[in-house]
Amino acid sequence: MKPAPVSRRHFLHAALAGGAANQTQLMAADAPAAKPGMFAEPARDIPHVEDADVIVCGAGPAGVTAAITAARAGARVRLFEWRGCLGGVWTAGLLGYFLDFGKPGFAKELRDKLDARGARANSTSASRFCYHPEGLKLLLEELCVEAGVKFQLHTKVSAAFKEGNRLTTIVTESKSGRQAWRAPVFIDTTGDGDLGALAGCGFEIGESADCPCQPMSLNALLVVKDVEAMREFVRFGKPNPGENSDGEKKKRIKDVLVKAGHFPSYAGSTLWHVEGNLVFAMFNHEYSIKPWDGAEITAATVRARAEMHTMINGLRKLGGPWEGIQIVATAEQIGVRDGRRIAGRYNVQKEDLIKGARYDDGVVRVTFGVDIHSTTADHNKTKAPIHATDIKVKPYDIPLRALIAKDVDGLMMAGRCISGDFISHSSYRVTGNAVGMGEGVGVIGALAATSKRMPHEVPWSEGLAKLQEIGHRKV
Repeated sequence: MKPAPVSRRHFLHAALAGGAANQTQLMAADAPAAKPGMFAEPARDIPHVEDADVIVCGAGPAGVTAAITAARAGARVRLFEWRGCLGGVWTAGLLGYFLDFGKPGFAKELRDKLDARGARANSTSASRFCYHPEGLKLLLEELCVEAGVKFQLHTKVSAAFKEGNRLTTIVTESKSGRQAWRAPVFIDTTGDGDLGALAGCGFEIGESADCPCQPMSLNALLVVKDVEAMREFVRFGKPNPGENSDGEKKKRIKDVLVKAGHFPSYAGSTLWHVEGNLVFAMFNHEYSIKPWDGAEITAATVRARAEMHTMINGLRKLGGPWEGIQIVATAEQIGVRDGRRIAGRYNVQKEDLIKGARYDDGVVRVTFGVDIHSTTADHNKTKAPIHATDIKVKPYDIPLRALIAKDVDGLMMAGRCISGDFISHSSYRVTGNAVGMGEGVGVIGALAATSKRMPHEVPWSEGLAKLQEIGHRKV
């Protein structure tokens, strides 16, 4: 499908539609009396908008896919994102690498469109490859505009309200102040399950309520003097004959960082080639950080950025292949592996991976292995950087039921905040599966809203037929 020409005026109107007319006045008010140590927020009326069938909160890989799919399936869609671009960890997080992406539907469309504009790097594999983050930002914006998605950046969901057990309204915070939005169906693609938690859903995190959970990483985009001189360290799309393995590349990066005077917080440090002399770097870990704790994640980000600069400065002083290496940008958003997993109507378990589970309502088939990063700094120094497990993953299905909230009606989830245990989450959390999940909740959300049903009342066979109709899946 060739994107329709989009004028800048049309683009801005589509992206900002409904925002300017609903701005709230930002003004002070007298605060009522409160208990000691507490602040009683004054009650007030805020603008209320009801112009969408499906509201998607979070525009990362799962969210932008869900929004585009729902719009193509005939729904009026609003998409809210708290960062300044679409794409989440792909773009604001400078993830650098697509994994488990050799799938049909929207994943294939993205591969083809990135190829058409030269924004997919090392594209010898459909399942794993690098990309140019700026090219992807632009592509996602154009696809949302073309589909008719009304998206609003710099906007965070801050409250959720139910009528009985059904989610009916969310409140967002932005430069426009607080605004209320109603819709028949909501989709939580915040990554950390923010909307589900605000709506009162149960959830799990990490291996236990207090973690340990998987670490965070702040990625960076680097420029080097001669990437070919760094082949023993950098992962390319197709290695040269006799080239050392990816595992050996990681070990050599760690060894050279230690030689430069710093033991990396991520002993499995990795460099990927983007294009020319641009490379992505994942060199750091921040341990046991809860992603909903603003103070914790701020401190983790500051530490990680400082460590990244320390490591790159140290490498540059070594000279040789590291001569002239510079940081182009560190990520706006630290990469979170382990946030809330919202309770769904099915909980994906490690047994699903072991037996290669098949379900009639299977939304996406996962092929990625178990990938559990070190959960403590001591583990990172004394053991392998990845938890060794004896689990041999067979390709398995994520059922639609795992994407539908158990505790709240009218709410779905996609991405790493779906319902699953710690082990299964370490496999399905990569972004190729987030895209597949986004397609599933997008089409079911659209069908539910436009037919006045709840998502759990729409069979997956109907959703699959609709995906085939709009060209996302082949018959």
